[in-house]
Amino acid sequence: MATPVQPDQASTPYQASPEAEVPAGRSKRPIIFIILALVLLAGSYYGWQRYQFGLAHEDTDDAQVEGDVYPVLPRVGGPVLEVKVQENQLVKKGDVLATLDPADYQQRVNAAEAALAAAQANVVAARAGVGTASATVSTAQSSIGVSDASRSKLEKDLKRSAFLRKEDIIPQSEYDAVQANLNSTSAQRATAQQQVQVARQQVVAAQQQVAVAQAVVKQRQADLDNARLQLSYTTLVAPGTGVVSRKNVQPGQVVAPGQQLMALVASEQTWIVANFKETQLAKMKVGQPVTIEVDAYPNVEFQGKIESMSAATGARFALLPPDNASGNFVKVTQRVPVKIVLDNMDPQHPLRAGMSVAATVKVQ
Repeated sequence: MATPVQPDQASTPYQASPEAEVPAGRSKRPIIFIILALVLLAGSYYGWQRYQFGLAHEDTDDAQVEGDVYPVLPRVGGPVLEVKVQENQLVKKGDVLATLDPADYQQRVNAAEAALAAAQANVVAARAGVGTASATVSTAQSSIGVSDASRSKLEKDLKRSAFLRKEDIIPQSEYDAVQANLNSTSAQRATAQQQVQVARQQVVAAQQQVAVAQAVVKQRQADLDNARLQLSYTTLVAPGTGVVSRKNVQPGQVVAPGQQLMALVASEQTWIVANFKETQLAKMKVGQPVTIEVDAYPNVEFQGKIESMSAATGARFALLPPDNASGNFVKVTQRVPVKIVLDNMDPQHPLRAGMSVAATVKVQ
């Protein structure tokens, strides 16, 4: 027998409880609003800090480490006798890097020494010639003195002979003999005077020969010095302290003057060259502090300062600098190289030329 249905239960609709009418997510909305507000405040604070930081700083990642690189170039040519260094070897200033065969240059030194000795001997001979010419002058002057004495005596004898001949005491022949001797003595004196003049000219000529010989000695000495200098160039020494790089020379190789054999990267000092945009230079001055971040050491900061700023943009030093006078001119923001020196070098984090860095300058 079927159970009768109650009228109240069949006709009365279902009524939900008051608690079921409240949405399940409504109670979580205040928490979301609070989180969004906190994120907005944090973002605003971070943005404000970045804005303030941007007003007081200028930064660029177009920067790199620079250092002196010395090219090792031979000044003379010849076969390489020995190479004393290896790639990436640390050397000090004055260390021998390589040597060339010195045989040819030693021969030139020997020839120059012989030529110098011959020139010095010529100087001695020329000085002896001056002494001989001076002695000839003295001899000629002595002859003049003898001639003067003889002439004075003969003049007196001629006066006496003239008186005696007038008195007819001596014959005419004796008087004529005295007269002839006087004339001969006068002629000898004139000859001696000419000899003195010739001898003096010989002294001047001998002195000039000495000067010429001395000039030749100086020339030969210069040749010897040059030959020794060329010989010294066969030994290649390090121009500074650094690390050997790009070594491309081996023993037995014949090299020419000016051929690059290796490079020496100086390890004593490095600096930073940062290329800032021209719009960033308004407040930038020499001496301002700089914070440097090196890509090779991401967790290390280096401190430095601006030492100098280039007088021209980097484009000015390009092989083909831009010509803004052309008709298709397009304005491009230029970059100016700024040299930055480090306050202290960190031996644990050495900087090598060519490393990429980011530089931040505090301009306020």
